Amino acid sequence: MDDSAGATRDVILVGVQPGLPDAVLREAARLARDLRCDLVCAHVDLERYTVGEHLDGSVLSRSIDPDLPDEREGAFDPALAAHIDEVLAGSDIGWTGRELAGDPGLALGRLAESVNARYIVVGTRRAGVRETLREFFQGSVAGHLAHRQHRPVLVVPLNPVTDGGPLPWE
Repeated sequence: MDDSAGATRDVILVGVQPGLPDAVLREAARLARDLRCDLVCAHVDLERYTVGEHLDGSVLSRSIDPDLPDEREGAFDPALAAHIDEVLAGSDIGWTGRELAGDPGLALGRLAESVNARYIVVGTRRAGVRETLREFFQGSVAGHLAHRQHRPVLVVPLNPVTDGGPLPWE
């Protein structure tokens, strides 16, 4: 993980989470390499909300659980960082991690503004009842981003339906 990303070059912002298919990260890295941009990997903790924001886009957050009134700087998950390092090994792409909190679409949009990202890269949602319910109540992160900020959003397909059959949520 590199701490200098975004200092002098343009930025590609990619939303990451544990279990994210490597294809999303590889596509974001390829775009960063092709456009000679730095790569910023942002994880959004859904169980916290933002109470303060620094100029570099990092956040001060609190737990949504009132029994856990801790206030802390967002620390990027070391296991997720190790996985990103493993996926990007040999790609000559340095990256910076940012831990965010709250609604993923809003948090990624705010960070994109803070780092002046050229593109935001996200993956499509996974098939399954749990993800379908989450998207029904919260909406699509890609959809929120595409309608709430001015940067291009690159959506990497995770399980494309190529045979003309029904989509997983249909």
